[in-house]
Amino acid sequence: MKAKNCLIFGGTGQIGTNLIRKLTKKNYKVTVVTRNLHTKGNFIKTQANAGYIDIVEKNLFNLNEIEPLFSKADLCINLVGILFEKNKNTFNNIHINFPKILATLSKQYGLEQFIHLSALGVENIKDSKYAISKAKGEEAVREIFNKSTIVKPSVVYSIDDNFTTTFMTLISRLPILPIYYNGDTKFMPINCSDLTDVIEKIIENEIKSEIIECGGPTVMTFREILLSLMELINKKRILIPVPLFFGKVMAKLFELTPKPLLTSDQLRLLRHDNVFSNKFKTNFSLGVPSKKLFYDEVKKYCYMWKDGGQYSTDKYSKN
Repeated sequence: MKAKNCLIFGGTGQIGTNLIRKLTKKNYKVTVVTRNLHTKGNFIKTQANAGYIDIVEKNLFNLNEIEPLFSKADLCINLVGILFEKNKNTFNNIHINFPKILATLSKQYGLEQFIHLSALGVENIKDSKYAISKAKGEEAVREIFNKSTIVKPSVVYSIDDNFTTTFMTLISRLPILPIYYNGDTKFMPINCSDLTDVIEKIIENEIKSEIIECGGPTVMTFREILLSLMELINKKRILIPVPLFFGKVMAKLFELTPKPLLTSDQLRLLRHDNVFSNKFKTNFSLGVPSKKLFYDEVKKYCYMWKDGGQYSTDKYSKN
């Protein structure tokens, strides 16, 4: 069977790098498009053997630059997304307009598949700009290119994430942690490797025109997630429910920083559970059940936030 050429946008993040390693091991050829080759290019090159990966620097919104890439591709994967707006990186541009461009080019060049990464539950949320833009992006790509498959994960975690690593940093530094909506919001944290197994399955089985929700094996509340992280790094912290008014004030202050820990939009998003809707197929019904447990997986890299660092691991504590 002829090796497929995979064109990946957003391949420099935690999901992209994990996916690249798996695809190239299966002899897929991968072209990764990045906006800054000098920042991420050298690292990406280490994710595969020579000849299986090509990294190109392009302006994502310049058709003259990215269109030629589609002539050699068999499928396109869009992993580009943002959690907060900054300058021209607005939710509408990144989550709606850019996917439209990719879907249009995928259709124009007759690609076999277009896989678009969205987010779990966004179709039901009407008070978050992030969620609304994600839902509109899903609708747009399916209307433009009927072979599009939408992948909708819950929160994704790994050693390279901005979720568990951020909260473990906060836990290690702050004696008190504020929680919103009493910490009752539900999630299905999915390990990055489990998620990329799903995407690999979609490619190998040539699954098209589907919406697939992806979640981990366990439903956890936000409070349970924080308690697990506290236990893992051996820190006892006070969790204080914060009234919504004060949460909004804190979010406004955080928004003044280059990389806000919390925005007003994220605060509204946190109101809604992030679990399966039972309206679409899931990674479990697809035959790719998540097997990695949140506590067990985070334990493998949480030592960096413990007192003693690497010397706090079981390897050294037993000696």
